[in-house]
Amino acid sequence: MRNESGIEQAGGTATVSFGRALVPLPAPTAFDRFRSGVEKIEWVPDLGSQIGSAQWWRGALTCTALCAGALMLSPGRGHPIAGDVAAPLTGDQWDEARAQSIAPLAYGADTGHRMAATDFVAPLTETPERPSIDLSASYGTGDSFAAVLRRAGVSERDSDQAVRLITSATSLGDLTPGTQIDLTLGRRDSKAVARPLDALSFRARFDLQLSLKRVGGALALSRQVIAIDHTPLRIQGLVGSSLYRSARAAGAPAKAVESYIRAIASRLSVGSDVHAADSFDIIVEQARAATGEVQLGELLFAGLNRGGGRRLQLVKWGDGDRAQWFESSGQTEQRGVMGMPVAGHITSSFGLRMHPILGYLKMHKGLDIGAPWGSPIHAAMDGVVQFAGRTGGYGNFVKLASGGGIVTGYGHMSRIAVRPGMRVARGTVIGYVGSTGLSTGPHLHWEVWKNGVSVNPRNISMSSVVQLSGEALRAFKARVGSLLAVKVGGR
Repeated sequence: MRNESGIEQAGGTATVSFGRALVPLPAPTAFDRFRSGVEKIEWVPDLGSQIGSAQWWRGALTCTALCAGALMLSPGRGHPIAGDVAAPLTGDQWDEARAQSIAPLAYGADTGHRMAATDFVAPLTETPERPSIDLSASYGTGDSFAAVLRRAGVSERDSDQAVRLITSATSLGDLTPGTQIDLTLGRRDSKAVARPLDALSFRARFDLQLSLKRVGGALALSRQVIAIDHTPLRIQGLVGSSLYRSARAAGAPAKAVESYIRAIASRLSVGSDVHAADSFDIIVEQARAATGEVQLGELLFAGLNRGGGRRLQLVKWGDGDRAQWFESSGQTEQRGVMGMPVAGHITSSFGLRMHPILGYLKMHKGLDIGAPWGSPIHAAMDGVVQFAGRTGGYGNFVKLASGGGIVTGYGHMSRIAVRPGMRVARGTVIGYVGSTGLSTGPHLHWEVWKNGVSVNPRNISMSSVVQLSGEALRAFKARVGSLLAVKVGGR
């Protein structure tokens, strides 16, 4: 007989057919049947599923049996497992272990081993001092050089000697606050006296490094002159959406950019006459030390290349407070209408208008200039700050009094940068654009009074002309040529 799987059975013997041959298979034993049954049992069932089923109860019983077996085989809390206890060390073994432990470093050892103390070691009565100390001190505002040294622990005699040597090389008045002074204090005989000054070094000037060193019991001064390159720094770039931000992004320092905007504001309106496609040209004083430090100074040249090939080139000429901005031709002048105090666009003109908040027709006594929040606001004219604070619908407000009965006001500022009584020059940053007071968005309300009467800022004009001549003009032309010869980057 052949079953479904192709196995033929004859009596009690099973055979497998391979072609015409039949191979008999042995019948499974009782052990084979037991092992097959055990393999089918799931010994670790999931007790979180099929709760209450036969398989679940079997798993619970198995778990209980395992836990009970573990408890029965455990020694119990009160009966610890007995172990072998090592015998205590004695004799040479104890000396060996004691010498190689940490404790002998505290109470001394008696074996003579290299890593432990011996009987010849005498206990110290006090902690020994370092033979020398290296430290750094800072020269503060209104400080004296001798006071800095004494605060660092230098004796009065050594500090006075150091000051005498240093003043013979440079004036201590040239030191700038924040100057770092490196000191080395030597060994002293007792803690009751100050440490001697062994060495001192600091940057006395941008071009001079001074050092003191103790030689034969006395301090000796050494000077290191540092080579300085005074080639100016020239920066050029496109005006873009913001002249101030573009110049700062190009690497011009903030003070130089502010001076640049004040300079070109004396010739044209920064808000309306300067466009995104124009390019700026800035030259700043620069000092580069051979040691790598760089110092930037005053603005020397302010250039603006405008559309149509029109150029504005201004050069600072004169000494100190008498310095003025001259055009490259040797002429200085201020002409045309008053320059706008912020880079932006006019959103509301002078005259009657429907008030955007109050909702009725009202005289608008100034110009509203829309600009990004935080844009710098510049003084439109030289003047004295009459008021700087918060007032009514103007919000944060600044009022400047200039000559000729002209007063200018600037409202809705986010932050004020001047205080009452200050004298400011045209182009000085007096605040930043905001939306304080009765305002619907960030902008500047700019108002002008002439003899106490509000007037349109666009109708205020100024003009003044000074022309160089003779030797002054020739020296000025030479100065212009040297500045224009500077390469971009100041290299």
